[in-house]
Amino acid sequence: MKIFISSDHAGFNLKNEIINYLNKGKYKITNLGPYNDNSVDYPIFAKKVAKKVCKNKSYFGILVCGSGTGMAMAANKVKNIRAAVCYNVKNTKLSRLHNNANIITVGSRLTSKNLAIKLINIFLKTKFEGGRHLRRIKII
Repeated sequence: MKIFISSDHAGFNLKNEIINYLNKGKYKITNLGPYNDNSVDYPIFAKKVAKKVCKNKSYFGILVCGSGTGMAMAANKVKNIRAAVCYNVKNTKLSRLHNNANIITVGSRLTSKNLAIKLINIFLKTKFEGGRHLRRIKII
């Protein structure tokens, strides 16, 4: 499974922890930056991931910023992207089951490393239910 990942300066350390964890699995990770914790503009990095995921429909994206919200807002400006701010198990599962989210965003200031990794695992393993939910996705 191919995953594109990025962050801003606030999410830089958590992003690296996530990359280290995922590299132990069966995932092919592409880090789209930043490559240090200097201050950056998160929309630039959110759009990098969103554009890659948009071009590669079977791939997923992971975005990390302070709250997860700014990255989700920026990524969702790209057509066919459904970025979800994930903060607990239930909302993460539902983001995939019902919304077919293709990018997960997490907040480094609100989510521990262990919880972030747990949520990402749930996100990557949960399949879209389709059915009535597909009709709603098409409306989006």
